Amino acid sequence: MRIAVPYDNGTICTKFTDTEVFKLYDVVNKKVAFTQLVNPTGKNHNVLAGFLADQLVTCLICDEISSEAQVALDDWGIQLYAGCAGRADDRVDELLAETLEAAFSTARSSHHL
Repeated sequence: MRIAVPYDNGTICTKFTDTEVFKLYDVVNKKVAFTQLVNPTGKNHNVLAGFLADQLVTCLICDEISSEAQVALDDWGIQLYAGCAGRADDRVDELLAETLEAAFSTARSSHHL
């Protein structure tokens, strides 16, 4: 599993399309095995969704996101946890512990973790 978070100085970037960096988390057995910072190739929600899919992202944790971006992520099969703020690493840890509180989610179950 690969999780992406729009990243700004350790915290989740407020608006999905404003991010200049994504932090990617590779997860094995419900533990973060590797992280890296990547720069997206554009700001448009369709371009960002395609970029994340090209990075093999399966899940996105973010704060504000438009309905159009939600559809674009869904089209690429990327699960979404939106309305999350604060430290990026903390939100990923909460997702893996199945305690993440999101305002909106497209996740159907936790068996994929």
